[in-house]
Amino acid sequence: MKRGHDFIGVTAVTICHDGHGNYLLGHRSNKCRDEHFRWDVVGSGGVEFGEWLEEAIQREVKEECGATVQNIEPLGYREVHREHDGEKTHWIALDFKVEIDRDQVHNPEPDKCLEMKWFKLSEFPEPMHSQWPIFFEKYKEKL
Repeated sequence: MKRGHDFIGVTAVTICHDGHGNYLLGHRSNKCRDEHFRWDVVGSGGVEFGEWLEEAIQREVKEECGATVQNIEPLGYREVHREHDGEKTHWIALDFKVEIDRDQVHNPEPDKCLEMKWFKLSEFPEPMHSQWPIFFEKYKEKL
């Protein structure tokens, strides 16, 4: 059984920032599950069975950018229906704005992430992950 495919998956989605209006994005490689060569927020992923939500956020941020979480601000949630390789998926996305120390950031997964860069919201690059416009529209007043 595969979460998101055979049953609804739960994911913690984080938009990492440095507390000064800069947001960390990663450029996805062709080794990622999907959305190849698109820019995406960093530090997001499925919540494991038995894991507290805050633990999942801390784990994912550390795995994807090497930084320790300094502050977690809940944004809200989204129901995400997508299609991946011709198969429909269904996720509940719990969305967070997460402050990290930019000096700790490095790329621990260079096979999945071609590069990481800091951007102001008004300077986000293209192409972005397909969920970004939905995320931004919902939370732009909180970012």
